[in-house]
Amino acid sequence: MDILLTILVLALVVSLSSIITRIAPFNIPLPLMQIAAGTLLAMPVFGLHVEFNPELFLLLFIPPLLFSESSRIQTKDFIKHGREIVGLALILVLITIFGVGYVIHMILPNIPLIAAFALAAVLSPTDAVALLGIVGKGKIHKNIQEILEGEALMNDASGLVALKFAIAITMGTMEFSIHGATIEFFWVALGGIVVGVAITWLYGKILLLISRYAQDEPSIQIVLMLLLPFIVYLVAEHAGLSGILAAVAAGLTMSSIGVVHHAPLRLRLKARSTWSMLEYIFNGMVFLILGLQLPEIVAESFTRAEIDPTVETWYLVLDIIWIYCALMFLRFSWLWVMRQYSLKVKSKHPMIFAHYSTRDLLVATFAGVRGAITLAGVLSIPLLLPDGELFPARYQLVFLAAGVIVFSLLCGVVLLPLLLGKNVTIISDKLQKEEKAARMFMAKVAIVTVQKKQERLLTDSTENIDNDIILETGARVIGYLRRGEDESITEEINHQREKLERAFTLAALNAKRAAIYQLRAKQEVSDETMAKIVQEIDLLEVLIAEH
Repeated sequence: MDILLTILVLALVVSLSSIITRIAPFNIPLPLMQIAAGTLLAMPVFGLHVEFNPELFLLLFIPPLLFSESSRIQTKDFIKHGREIVGLALILVLITIFGVGYVIHMILPNIPLIAAFALAAVLSPTDAVALLGIVGKGKIHKNIQEILEGEALMNDASGLVALKFAIAITMGTMEFSIHGATIEFFWVALGGIVVGVAITWLYGKILLLISRYAQDEPSIQIVLMLLLPFIVYLVAEHAGLSGILAAVAAGLTMSSIGVVHHAPLRLRLKARSTWSMLEYIFNGMVFLILGLQLPEIVAESFTRAEIDPTVETWYLVLDIIWIYCALMFLRFSWLWVMRQYSLKVKSKHPMIFAHYSTRDLLVATFAGVRGAITLAGVLSIPLLLPDGELFPARYQLVFLAAGVIVFSLLCGVVLLPLLLGKNVTIISDKLQKEEKAARMFMAKVAIVTVQKKQERLLTDSTENIDNDIILETGARVIGYLRRGEDESITEEINHQREKLERAFTLAALNAKRAAIYQLRAKQEVSDETMAKIVQEIDLLEVLIAEH
């Protein structure tokens, strides 16, 4: 009962935090609002306590969120930015582990070097969800956004795999060697990808087969799709592979094989709305849970620091700032190195960083905010070593990781809007031209198809349709389509026209819905008839509203 009540409270607070964020007189990023709400709930006034289980947290929240994010990424875009993503999600992670690890060990000598590497490993993954909550949609240039999303998807795995190595070495269950660690890393990573691709491909075939027999009932397929990220994650983890990369690979594969795109309309609409709701709830709960852990982390860290003669309590807060500065310095330096490498060495086939200005590099640097994976990773560090002794400086590792998460979000809130300015949009002139050309091509193909259909109906005596009706209807549809290929019509006129058509159509649908409710109130139609008609109106309204 307590678990159910806690879940209901968290879901309610997620919704309320969104409402408060929207009506607040000043701009508060949703992740920060939810962290603050979680912290408030953990205070003695409310006394809400959620026992944090890192393994359960990773299983429950991370696979579906990563699956959903990766399924929206086009595989060709992911491959196009492959060099940039590998440079940030793999090479930068390794640089961060060793570079920041040594910095942590220097400023906090009581933390053993391998434990400092463990902390640097959990600090290396970035959080694209938190970034979107800070800057919103359409503020970061599309190419930068795609690279940051790809990096966030991939560096979760590389950071957590490195953390496992560091913990195993500290626990004495593994001896470190560069050759052995490299082979193990690629085995875990590539194996997770293979598992994700293989299971999803087979799963997709099964879903297509089921859709033939399920007819127009999408609930079965949606439930099966919701289970997919958990299945690939559990299978990969059971095999000792990367469950996170398996979930990412599953999302990319599901997008590329087009299971949802080729599904019936009702399934596409319901799947989209279901995933949207789950993402909203899960993302909110992730930050709420982070906020719920903060008071306990801070209290325990300060208590332990008071009795630890090697630690100055308030220096811990200053150490958070030093570590964050080291993270940002290494990130900016590596981005600058990749830009110079592209300009001077790979000038014929440069990476996209070659075209970045200094401001773009700074945006990409401070966009590397930390989030849920960092918290789950650091709390997964065991309390005790095999010999019964405490894991070295664990309370400091947890406190520093939580502090860097919050501090990176605060810096992102302050610095990113200043760097981005007010006029940065995600759609460049090139993309606008591309979209316009695509719409013109689609209109031409559609017109030819309608004309052929019209000719077939005119010569087909079995249809028994009046020729005047065929010609009049065909002319009306073709006239509507010709607007899409008319280059003389400006974007502004097209936008105004589409906006008016949408407004008129929605008004008509609302009137129809009110009319059928009125007929039902007068008992002139049955519940079944009303439900069928209202469902049709709702589907049309969704299609028009999302256009």
